[in-house]
Amino acid sequence: MRLPAKLAFASLLSLALVQPAFAQKSEAPDAEKQHAAKAAEAVANGWASAPVEEQAKTSKGSVTVDGKAIAYTATAGTLTIRDAQGKPTASLFYTAYTAPGKHRPLTFFYNGGPGSASLWLRMGSFGPERVRTADPVAVAPAPYDVGPNPDSLIGSTDMVFIDAVGAGYSRPLGDAKPADFYGVDQDVDAFAKAIFRYVSKNGRWGDPKYIFGESYGTTRSGALAYQLEDRGMALNGVILLSSIMNYGVRQSGYDNIYVGYLPTYAAVAWYHNRVADRPATVEEFVAQAREFANGAYASALAKGQDITPAERDSVAQQLSRFTGISADYIKQANLRLDLQRFRKELLRGQRETVGRFDGRYLGVDADAAGEGPEFDASDTAISGLYIGSFLDLLGGKLGYKTDLDYRLSAREGGAFDWDWSHDGPGRGYGSHQNVADVTVDLSSAMRTNPHLRVLSLNGYYDMATPFFSTERDLKHMMLPAELQKNLEFRYYPAGHMVYLNPEALHQMRLDMQRYYAQGAR
Repeated sequence: MRLPAKLAFASLLSLALVQPAFAQKSEAPDAEKQHAAKAAEAVANGWASAPVEEQAKTSKGSVTVDGKAIAYTATAGTLTIRDAQGKPTASLFYTAYTAPGKHRPLTFFYNGGPGSASLWLRMGSFGPERVRTADPVAVAPAPYDVGPNPDSLIGSTDMVFIDAVGAGYSRPLGDAKPADFYGVDQDVDAFAKAIFRYVSKNGRWGDPKYIFGESYGTTRSGALAYQLEDRGMALNGVILLSSIMNYGVRQSGYDNIYVGYLPTYAAVAWYHNRVADRPATVEEFVAQAREFANGAYASALAKGQDITPAERDSVAQQLSRFTGISADYIKQANLRLDLQRFRKELLRGQRETVGRFDGRYLGVDADAAGEGPEFDASDTAISGLYIGSFLDLLGGKLGYKTDLDYRLSAREGGAFDWDWSHDGPGRGYGSHQNVADVTVDLSSAMRTNPHLRVLSLNGYYDMATPFFSTERDLKHMMLPAELQKNLEFRYYPAGHMVYLNPEALHQMRLDMQRYYAQGAR
């Protein structure tokens, strides 16, 4: 559903430059009445009440970073995106933080899901205010610890946090259907239009521009980087936090997923002290696991049932050393340790499970003999904190009022059936995929724009998007030597949401500051 490059750029640019009032008047006289009628009909299935006319509520604030007070303007509002005929198709909710200055970098942030709202990044990462978390334990109910963020990036970049269509306060408009937005390419098209609209509306075409995605947001970013470039917007950088770029390797029957997970299993086993002769640092143990995973382990899995008993025993013993799981259990699992089994088995003797999003968190199941964990302690531990504090901030300090329910996910609205197929760039390798692999898109964007810099941020204890799989995917973009320097990796003692660990957040902020400073040079 991509337009040819020139046509797509012309359509987006012309629509993005129209002022909201003019855009309303340019439609047929009864167009707004038709939109209102469609909205009324949609009340029953939850698509109602999103405004066609763009909203914006602003307030002022100040935050101190590295001893320097930085004044900023906070904006909570909506962006209306339109089709090629100028008809409104969706209203996307955003919060933005901007500071005075000429040609300041502009970064667009979003979470993943797919279909997730972006309150997690908005409240936990680099905004001027954030929730405070410390040890990896369940957070107590309200009142919550929320306040100024000494690791805000407002000193380095303006920030715009966007909710995907159907999530947060973002909704389709008129007769737009869920299928128009719920898919890899459909979603990228909506975000491209929203970014064009924000940049044009706020006069930011001459400023450096970055995109920052977390989790499935990195899948979006890989394809979005190419789409923006193809439609006429050259990015300065792409930041990938806790990445999954290739969903194809997660299909049943492929052994890549086991190879990709092993170094993360090793990191989690190291953290919980389930490793014999435990090395002094997680970095050292992970390096050993990488070497084994890429070598003897990958070779053994490739042999399938042709593996010899001696090699099977040897590989099982080494896997036991890295994972803290018995060699007998590993052999019964055919050397292939599924994530759910690892999370249940690692601390089974203590009647505890480890988190998926963050392997540092511990849970307790009712059935200690079960096959897998009954819940993800790293999810339930912090959900109330993030949701409650964001809604309190939004309706209070930011002063944004609406009758819509804030959805954590587009799945809450029903009719959620994600289209995983993807049309990549070009007509050859990767041009059409049944399951998305966006490294093809990101590689093409980096070749098209040789100034594009990609920064990959990873948590050692992230078992949702393991860092070694990210490395393997990004290092198979087959970049020429002169472009390989534009791809960087950073690692932190944290999980999927790296910012849950305040020490990791601080280091990540310093790494990001250097990244923006290098871009300015």
